[in-house]
Amino acid sequence: MIHSATPQSMQNRSITHSTTRSAADEIAVKLEQMRTVLRETGAAGVCLRGTDWFSWATAGATHTVLLAAETGVAEVLVTEQGAWIVTSEIEAPRFKDEELIDRSTGSAGFELMVYPWSDAAAQLRLIAEVTQGGMILSDRPARSDHWTESPLPPSLIQQKRILLPSELERYRRVGRLASEAMTEVMNQVQPDWTEYQLAGAGAAALWARGLHPALTLAAGERRLPLYRHPIPTADLIGQMAMLVFCARGEGLYANLTRFVYWGSLSTAEANLHHQVQQVEAAALNACRSGIPLNQIYEVMAQAYQDCGNAQAIREHHQGGTTGYLAREVIATPTSTDRLAANMALAWNPSLSGAKIEDTFVLLEDGSLENLSFDPSWPSAEIEGRLRPLPLER
Repeated sequence: MIHSATPQSMQNRSITHSTTRSAADEIAVKLEQMRTVLRETGAAGVCLRGTDWFSWATAGATHTVLLAAETGVAEVLVTEQGAWIVTSEIEAPRFKDEELIDRSTGSAGFELMVYPWSDAAAQLRLIAEVTQGGMILSDRPARSDHWTESPLPPSLIQQKRILLPSELERYRRVGRLASEAMTEVMNQVQPDWTEYQLAGAGAAALWARGLHPALTLAAGERRLPLYRHPIPTADLIGQMAMLVFCARGEGLYANLTRFVYWGSLSTAEANLHHQVQQVEAAALNACRSGIPLNQIYEVMAQAYQDCGNAQAIREHHQGGTTGYLAREVIATPTSTDRLAANMALAWNPSLSGAKIEDTFVLLEDGSLENLSFDPSWPSAEIEGRLRPLPLER
């Protein structure tokens, strides 16, 4: 049974769409992109299951219940004739009330396709009915006795990674909120806190702003120099700390890293942070539309070598493009994916005890906009860009 939704505005969300109109326009563009793929491939439908693809298709809506899951409690199904949010009767009321865009604006939005939670086979029957058993394209192709599923074509994957104006508007909002949460927590943390407490305070600050704390890494004085991905422990912070966020809001990820020290940095510590700033500057300077990621990787490898740390390129991944995933594509020696205008990126060069990271977007004019910049955080101009310094307290 297919039910039409009676959507309401989304003003009660902590982070809302900028306007119903812009969200409706964005959905209309993406429906047309998916239907173009259907015409090009002869497929009967597109089915999107991943958290990233669901938010992309719905202009920032979420189907996430279990925060750590890569899929959620609903799917997007698009055919030439219709577009649906496929979900169970448990989830349908929330989608109807809080997630679906008001169709009174005239947009070609989504309807609800609802099945009984106790009868998963009903979902398959409904999808088979509207696709007439034809081939389905999916971000996560599954085996089915009712139809054939194939991966999404590269053209649609590339379109997902290039931000529309309304997506960039949302991204600016998410980046600002994430950076404000970071600044708040790093001004509160105390040397006698545990890493658990620091990570928990970070998560609380993100939730308070309507952001999912998809990743909160925290390390204090003992563990900070030891591990590139320091999962929080009961260790005390001591005289320095690092906090890392991958904060998800309206489907988009703001990635950033900050440090705090009690007292002044030693000469050796200041030098480490200066070196990662130089490596990042080399990467940012190389970011131009059409440049493959492996070329930027090689630029960073050379920058590490120039500062006497040639091995560091092998000790941690250096980041890459971002957007609806914390990293859409990580730069490696073999990454041939190319940057394009309106693509987001986050580099995170690191050395033992130092790291730098923010989320940028490569604009149409070739400039880079820092989406996670907080003007209240201490910064210095590096290669013409304001970059964060360790906070000295």
